Amino acid sequence: MAKTISINAGSSSLKWQLYQMPDEKVLAKGIVERIGLKDSIFTVKYGNGEKFEIITDILEHDLAVQKLLEALIQLKIITDYKEITGVGHRIIAGSEIIKEAVVINDDVVAKIEALADLAPLHNSANAAGIKAFKKVLPDIVSVGVFDTAFHATMPEVAYRYGIPKEYYEKHQARKYGAHGTSHDYVANEAAKLLGKSVTDLKLITAHIGNGASITAVCHGKSIDTSMSFTPLAGVMMGTRSGDLDPSLIPYLMEKTGISDVKGMTQILNKKSGLLGVSGISSDMREIIEARKSGNSDAKLAFDMFSDRIRKYIAQYFAVLNGADAVVFTAGIGENSNWVRSEIINQMTWFGMAIDEVKNVARAKGIISTEDSKVKVLVIPTDEELMIARDVEKLKNYS
Repeated sequence: MAKTISINAGSSSLKWQLYQMPDEKVLAKGIVERIGLKDSIFTVKYGNGEKFEIITDILEHDLAVQKLLEALIQLKIITDYKEITGVGHRIIAGSEIIKEAVVINDDVVAKIEALADLAPLHNSANAAGIKAFKKVLPDIVSVGVFDTAFHATMPEVAYRYGIPKEYYEKHQARKYGAHGTSHDYVANEAAKLLGKSVTDLKLITAHIGNGASITAVCHGKSIDTSMSFTPLAGVMMGTRSGDLDPSLIPYLMEKTGISDVKGMTQILNKKSGLLGVSGISSDMREIIEARKSGNSDAKLAFDMFSDRIRKYIAQYFAVLNGADAVVFTAGIGENSNWVRSEIINQMTWFGMAIDEVKNVARAKGIISTEDSKVKVLVIPTDEELMIARDVEKLKNYS
C-alpha cells in the first residue's frame, strides 16, 4: 500500500511520521531534537515497540532529513524509497499568497523561499527539506501545508497594524500567525474530549515548544494569535525574544555598533528568549534543572517565559469574551507540568485551577479540578496526521 511521510520542521526540531494510507496507520515515527545545538537527539520508533536512538551533532535541517531517509532503509522500515508516494511538508509562512495546502512545484518552492523574511528560522529550512526529498524521490507528490492557513479567518481588526494603510496595501505588512495546523488539530480534539462540537466552543490553544504561540479559537476558527508578521512576535520563546518595543532595535544597534538590521534580527531570533536571558540554554528541561539548582538567571528566564504566556492567555479571554477551555500542546505544553502549573496557578480568578494529581509530566486530557468553570486540557498535537490527510486529498489532483 502507498506510504506517505509527514515532515514537521520546527526551529530546532524535525518531527516526522510515516503512514500507510489511506488507513492512517503509523508505520514509524521519530524526532530530531536540538538541531543546531551539540548532542542532538535522533530517535526512531517503529515495529513492535522498537526504538533506535543516537546522540550526535546535527547542525542543519538538511542533515536531519538525510539521516531520516538513511534510517528508514537501515532499519528495514522500507526497502526502497519508491515505496513512499507522498510527502507533506509543514511550512510556516504562506502570506496572503498561499492560503491552503498545495502540491509543490518549482514555482511554489520559489514562493516559499521568497517568503523567508516572514519566517527566517523556518521557510528556508522547509525549502531545503523539500529539495532534499526531491533529490531522492524525484517523482513523489510533495504537498505544502501552511501554518498561516488556519489564521486566514482572523478579522481585519486583529491582523492589521496601526501603521499607514499603504504599507499593508503595497507590502502586505500584517499579522499572519503560525502553528495553524497544530491549533486547528488540538481545537478539534478538545471538542471531542469536552463532548461538544468545536463550533459551539470558545477555546484558547497554547502551542508551547521551542517556538510558541497562543491562539483564540472561536467556534472552530482562529480570530487572533500571538505570532504576527513573523514567528518572532508574541510570547518569549526558546531563542526568540517575543514582543518588544520596536524603538529598542535602533537603540541597541547604535549602542552595540551593529550596522546590519538583519544582524540584529538574527540576534532576536537565535540568541534571545530562554537562551538569552538564562545564558545557559534554549531547552526548557535544562532551564528547569538549573532553576532547581538555584541559578537566578534560569529562574528569571522560567518566570519571564511563564509570565508572557499567561498575559496572552488573559488577553484572549477578553478577545473571546470568555472561554470554555485552555488547551496546552507541543513539546513544553505537553511535557512540562512545571510550566503548566506556573501559568495556571496565577490565573485562578478566571475560574480554572490545576488538579496536581492529574497534572503529571506527560498528562493527557483534562487536568483541571472538577469545579473549574474553565477546563484546562493537555492534548498531544498531531500536525503530522493533519499533513498526511492533506497529502492524501491532493494526490488525486497532482
